[in-house]
Amino acid sequence: MLNMIVSGAAGRMGNRIIALSRDFKDIKLSGALENKNHKDLGRDIGEVIGIGATGVKLSDNIKNISEKAEVLIDFSSTSATIECLKILSEKPMPVVIGTTGFSKDEIGHISLYAQKVPCVLAPNMSVGVNLLLKTLADIARITGDDYDVEIVEAHHRLKKDAPSGTAMKMAQVIAAALNRNLEDTAVYARHGLIGERSRKEIGIQTVRAGDIVGEHTVIFGTLGERIEITHKASSRDTFARGALKAALWVYKQTPGLYDMQDVLGLK
Repeated sequence: MLNMIVSGAAGRMGNRIIALSRDFKDIKLSGALENKNHKDLGRDIGEVIGIGATGVKLSDNIKNISEKAEVLIDFSSTSATIECLKILSEKPMPVVIGTTGFSKDEIGHISLYAQKVPCVLAPNMSVGVNLLLKTLADIARITGDDYDVEIVEAHHRLKKDAPSGTAMKMAQVIAAALNRNLEDTAVYARHGLIGERSRKEIGIQTVRAGDIVGEHTVIFGTLGERIEITHKASSRDTFARGALKAALWVYKQTPGLYDMQDVLGLK
């Protein structure tokens, strides 16, 4: 039985991970973590998220709940993730990180942590999106510079980072396949008299509205035709199940920084 802590436990993703973990016979919830100002600290996390008592109280102190834990699943915030890893650095445990929006320095800190224990860092943990990432690289290599590349992503109005981590991962995969530097070729917005589109641009556009769970469309367009590939998530459960599968997988690995392509055997 794998003892799991969920960070961001009362959030949109955290509560689904906890709820669905009951369907995984090899995982047991041993800790639930939230920020120090959360209104439900000290309450049973099951009662907080509406699934009934679990015997696990919502805490703001990773040290107090990590003694018996064997893996951490993190869907919190960039600052909370890094702070949590700093506290765990003395006694590190395997981690699955689904939080997005990290800076280069923060990614560097995660990489250092992963030198001690295995860590899965993935902006999207659904099987469909990760199959799509593999396919995008093949399409980009074949179409090359003859096809313009545009990525459009849409999420709910409460999402804090933009573009989404999934859209950025898609752009990175395509840029690598095309031997382009994404920092030089990415275009995040267009307005006014911008002139002709350059052949090497990778457009990444953002929509925020209502309760959209997550939609990503990649367009490869050329004269006379275009290829459009779309992934639409209708429920966060697909991401939650992926995170739980990643937790079971990462616990058995050697130290290193992994992603969902590794977890799903797509590399």
